[in-house]
Amino acid sequence: MNTNVSQDSPAPALKTPVQRDQQQATIYRILLAVSFVHLFNDSIQALIPAMFPTLRDNLLLSFTQIGWLAFALNMTSSLIQPVIGFAADRKPRPILLPLGMCCTFAGVLLLAFADSYALVIFSVILVGFGSAAFHPEGMRVAHMAAGQRKGLSQSIFQVGGNAGQSLGPLLINWVFIPFGQIGALGFTVFAAAGIAVQTYVAKWYSGMLNAGYTFRKKSSGGVIDPAQRKAIVTAAVILVFIVFVRSWYGASIGGYYAFYLMDHYGMKLENAQIYIFMYLAAGAVGTFFGGPLADRFGRRNLILVSMLGTVPLALALPFVSQFWAAVLLIISGFVLLSSFSVTVVYAQMLFPGNIGTVSGLITGLAFGLGGIGSLIIGRLIDHFDITSVFVACGFLPLLGLLALLLPGDRQLEKWSAE
Repeated sequence: MNTNVSQDSPAPALKTPVQRDQQQATIYRILLAVSFVHLFNDSIQALIPAMFPTLRDNLLLSFTQIGWLAFALNMTSSLIQPVIGFAADRKPRPILLPLGMCCTFAGVLLLAFADSYALVIFSVILVGFGSAAFHPEGMRVAHMAAGQRKGLSQSIFQVGGNAGQSLGPLLINWVFIPFGQIGALGFTVFAAAGIAVQTYVAKWYSGMLNAGYTFRKKSSGGVIDPAQRKAIVTAAVILVFIVFVRSWYGASIGGYYAFYLMDHYGMKLENAQIYIFMYLAAGAVGTFFGGPLADRFGRRNLILVSMLGTVPLALALPFVSQFWAAVLLIISGFVLLSSFSVTVVYAQMLFPGNIGTVSGLITGLAFGLGGIGSLIIGRLIDHFDITSVFVACGFLPLLGLLALLLPGDRQLEKWSAE
C-alpha cells in the first residue's frame, strides 16, 4: 500500500477530470463506511466502563483501581491522538486504519479472559491506542470524502461515534448481567468487521493520495500577519475552552446522573441507565443534524445556540419529576451535542492542512477532559452532595457565551482560503 505522499511537497494535479471531480464530490460510501467503524470503535470504548461492576466483583477491585482503568483508557486515547494526527499530516498513513482496529481487537479479546488487574490495564491501553490510531486518520478520510459539504461529512462521521457511546448504559443490562466478563468476547465481531471495512477504506484513501489529492495547506512562503495569527490562536483557545465546558457537563450526566436518579427516585440501576441512554442517543441525533444546520446558519451561531440553549434545561434538571427529567435529557442531549462535529470543522478551518493534528487534539481533549471532569465531579459529590453539584454543573454551559468572541464564518472562510 503506497503512502509515500508528503504533505509538504507540491502535489501533482489530479490526473483526469473524473479524479478532479472526486476532490470536490461528496463520497457517501466512504463517509458511511468510516461512520460505521466509528460506531464499532466507540461501542467498544463504551464497553469498558460498562464492565466496571463485573470486573470489580471478579477481581475484587477497589474504586481507586477502577478509577485508574478509566484514566488509562482516557489518557491513552487523548494523548496519542494529536501525536498520530501530527505525524499523519506530514506523511499520510492509510495502513493505520486497519492496524488501529487490530489493536482494538487484541484488547477486547484479552479483556474477555483477563484474570489479573495488570492484564486488564494492558487490555484497556490496547483499546485506547486503537482508538487513538483511528480517530485522526478517520477524520482525515471524512474530510477527504466530504467534497464541499464539510459540516455534513463530519456529522455523518461523528454520529457513528456518539451512537456507539450511547450503547454503554445498555451493555450492562444486555451483556454483562447475563453473561459476565466473557460477554466482551462478542465485541471481537465488531472489531473484526472494523478491520475489514478499514482495509477497504485504506485502499480508497491510498488511491486518492496516489491520484494527487492534497489537504489544503498555507503556503510556506507566505507570511501571516501577526494580528491574524494572534486572532487565530485566540479563537483556538476559546474553542478548546468550549470543548472543555461541554465535556465536563457531559461527564456529569454520563457518569453520575444515574446515581442521582437512584438516590432521589429510588430507581434500580438498569432503569436509571435507560435515562443515560436517552441522553446519549439524543446527542447522536443532534450530532447528525448539527453539521447541516451549521452549514445553513453558521458554525459560530450553532456553537453559541447549542451551549446557551442547554442552560435552562440543565438548571431545571435536578428539580423536575421523572417524566420531565427524561424529556429534558432528550432535548439537552440533542441541543448540546449538536455542536460536537461543528467544533471539529471549525478547528480544521482555523488550521487548514493540519486536519489530523487539530482533529486529534479536539476529540482527544473532549475525551480526556471528560475523564478528568468525571474524577473531579465525583470528588465534589463526595465532599458536598449530588444535588448541589448538579445545580452547579447546570451553570457550566453558560460559559458558552465565549462563543460570541469567535470569528464569524465569513472571516473563518477567508482565513482558510489564504
